[in-house]
Amino acid sequence: MKLKLTIGIMFLQINLLAFSGCQSLDLPSKTVNNETPANYGVTNEPSTSDIPNPINWESYFDDPNLSLLIHEALSNNQELNMVLQDIIIDQNEIRARKGEYLPSVSFHAGAGFDKAARYTPQGAVEHHLEVRPGVHFPEPVPDFMFGAYASWEVDVWKKLRNAKKAALTRYLATVEGKNFLITNIVAEIAESYYELIALDNMLEIINSNVQIQSNVFQVIQQQKEAAKVTQLAVNRFEAQVLNTMNLQFEVRQKIVETENKINFLVGRFPQPIERNSSKFLTYDTAEIESGLPSDLLEHRPDIRQANLQLAASKLDVKVAKANFYPSFGIQSGIGFQAFNPSFLINPASLLYGLAGDLMAPLVNRNAIKAVYYNANAKQIQAIYDYERTILQAYVDVVNQLNKVENYNKSFDIKSKEVALLNKSTAISNNLFNAARADYMEVLLTQREALEANMELLEIKLHQLHAKVSLYRALGGGV
Repeated sequence: MKLKLTIGIMFLQINLLAFSGCQSLDLPSKTVNNETPANYGVTNEPSTSDIPNPINWESYFDDPNLSLLIHEALSNNQELNMVLQDIIIDQNEIRARKGEYLPSVSFHAGAGFDKAARYTPQGAVEHHLEVRPGVHFPEPVPDFMFGAYASWEVDVWKKLRNAKKAALTRYLATVEGKNFLITNIVAEIAESYYELIALDNMLEIINSNVQIQSNVFQVIQQQKEAAKVTQLAVNRFEAQVLNTMNLQFEVRQKIVETENKINFLVGRFPQPIERNSSKFLTYDTAEIESGLPSDLLEHRPDIRQANLQLAASKLDVKVAKANFYPSFGIQSGIGFQAFNPSFLINPASLLYGLAGDLMAPLVNRNAIKAVYYNANAKQIQAIYDYERTILQAYVDVVNQLNKVENYNKSFDIKSKEVALLNKSTAISNNLFNAARADYMEVLLTQREALEANMELLEIKLHQLHAKVSLYRALGGGV
């Protein structure tokens, strides 16, 4: 059995130099800060009991048409399907990293021939040597062999195992990235869906006002013929009708664009969106339990993703540090070799070998240092990204909780204003028909009522958007 160990004093000296040089590197460091405030500090803060994780978006939004759109998007959305392929890529990366620290075994078989010159030591031996009495080596000499070879890098410093753990951690981070993308897709479809319904209601209000204004305009024309009003009143009322009619086209264009935005998110070509617009103003926007700020560390997929990326970057530093140390390898092989196939399966044709080697960096330490420095810098970047993600999550929840509270109050007040102006419109029309109010009172009242109704729809849309944004800010769900 042949044994070869290439370990010497020089390599041991290099090992000591590498280790001492690595220890002397002065690298910047940063401590992770994942502390959050005790609460969100908003007025009338909702209950801080635990919120469900993940949040059931079907019960959260409670609209069958919206649920169908989201279900279809989760199957067909191109961006989501691209991320799913990233997950497969990361799974394969784990397999590749795992294979690097496991022994590698291969099978090899070959055949050939060799003709040595007669007047060389090898040629002279082959010419005179007899395989058996009366039988000489053939010329040229055939060579047949087959065997198995194995090699293994002994992972003394856990370099390969840490690389495999880093790949696994990044795979888990990609999964969290997929969950965060799903949350954003659900939220974006919900926002667009509510906006589409709001536009439907706006168009209905505009059409209703066009009809009301047209009826008053006909009365104005009759009064002009009876010399009760001047042409100025006719012109101003007609201009008001035309202005209101013109709003229809802007809203219709927005409806087309919003429908197509939803279709794009769903992953299909433009087509009508099924929806029920009649209950827009009655959508539930009650207070939502927000949980504690510390819950965000577990509930938000982007925070979990940033945390996993940070863990992977720490492993990368360990991998880079291991490059300073010597690597140990073992190679072995066993097989059969002969110049005649009939001799292959013969104990005398058996060959085998075992060798061990040690390699350590000698003249490329600057390159290894650069890799180590970069790995450490990326780790610090990951820490800042993790802290930034936590801060952003906290700010998101605070903003949306305040938004829900303020728009709930605004909707209540604006609803009272709309009710008064709608009554005022009917009163002004009756007074005008009874010649107890001039056309300017009617004109201003109708304009104020139209604006107030449109503003009420916008406030309701802001309420619903705040509800959607709070779903996203609290971590969403699949």
